[in-house]
Amino acid sequence: MSDLKKYVAGRKKTDIKFAEGYDDGYERFKVGEMLRHARETAGLTQEELAHRLHTQKTAISRIENHAEDIKLSTLDRVASALGKRLEVKIA
Repeated sequence: MSDLKKYVAGRKKTDIKFAEGYDDGYERFKVGEMLRHARETAGLTQEELAHRLHTQKTAISRIENHAEDIKLSTLDRVASALGKRLEVKIA
């Protein structure tokens, strides 16, 4: 187990507020990180993706850094602009 995983596990045991918000916060971060990775893999800058979506670079930055309240329709548009398709999975 990595030092980070050990720290998180220990902190979850001792800090109830941290434990309650950790998983939700991580999932929001993960969505933005997946979008950033997909954009970079496609070889696009935020500005180039924004142009494809007819929006501003700041909107792409907001999506990548604060994806907690993103609509599925927006995710679908981003995926299409990246030449991908959106798959939603409930696990």
